[in-house]
Amino acid sequence: MSDKINKGLKLKTIILILIVSATLFGLNIGGVKMPDKITVADKELILNGAGVRERFFLDLYVGGLYLIKKNTDANKVMNADETMSIKLHIISTLITSKKMKNAVEEGFENSTNDNTSPLRKKIDRFIAVFKEEIKENDIYDITYIPEKGVEVYKNGKLNDTIEGLDFKKALWGIWFCDKPAQKSLKDNMLGKQVR
Repeated sequence: MSDKINKGLKLKTIILILIVSATLFGLNIGGVKMPDKITVADKELILNGAGVRERFFLDLYVGGLYLIKKNTDANKVMNADETMSIKLHIISTLITSKKMKNAVEEGFENSTNDNTSPLRKKIDRFIAVFKEEIKENDIYDITYIPEKGVEVYKNGKLNDTIEGLDFKKALWGIWFCDKPAQKSLKDNMLGKQVR
């Protein structure tokens, strides 16, 4: 009897350790390990949520949202003038520069209610980041820093800094507006559901 109790306790202890480890060391989504914390401009950001962008039943990228403190309100996340970051980890060879350009363009149209003209130059600068060939396992970090703007990194290398809270709001709107890139991805990044 005591052997059964000991085995049961050991199993419960192992399960608890695995749960705590997953919580402490990040989330594994779509085969990608998303770090639970990152540092941006001397601020520690925590993983708010992450999910997979899918199209026609194919997984394209894992997207993660990093905030100073957790938030499930899409409008507050979009409009906040505070340090935050979106991490995109490419998990498909089907993503090309042209497809990414088209998807981003459509995202900005949805985010701005088809009023992209005031932000046209900034949008074009952002899209230019994707001109270089996109490969599986490429990582894009899109970081907003108040009074500095949106910094866009590819595989750890800074590609551009685009100024303005107006641009940040439109860019974050690609994932968090009323017509997001994908509703389930929006919910996952907001921490509303776990994939």
